[in-house]
Amino acid sequence: MMLHQKDTVVVSTDKHRLDIAFIHRFLTGSYWAAGRSIEQVEKSIEQSVCFGLYVNGQQAGFARVLTDKVAFAYLMDVFIAEQHRGKGYSKMLLREILACPELSEVGKWMLATRDAHDLYRQFQFTGIPQPEKYMERIAGRG
Repeated sequence: MMLHQKDTVVVSTDKHRLDIAFIHRFLTGSYWAAGRSIEQVEKSIEQSVCFGLYVNGQQAGFARVLTDKVAFAYLMDVFIAEQHRGKGYSKMLLREILACPELSEVGKWMLATRDAHDLYRQFQFTGIPQPEKYMERIAGRG
């Protein structure tokens, strides 16, 4: 999981650097955001604290945090492009997100994942105690 010495890797919260088309392509191929329009991706970015991961100037990863910046943050749309996986970039991205001064007061973080539990456990994410207390509403159902 070593970063390649020749690569320059940067994590940035500058939304102007984000490659919206790249993010949209990845998300529409994911299990959690299939069918999301580019307009929806743009709106979700506008309403979130976003993190782009860049390798040698090209975007290779993304994550966003939906938050009130005090009590609650929901980590969403986290990904590293396939060709850049296995190099420690997801850990770098998560370290930067959790160390972000803008989010330093947040008391409770949540996320949902189907397949990355081992990664998130390394950053002290755990299963939800008393999951029977939590509910969700998904628009368009019913």
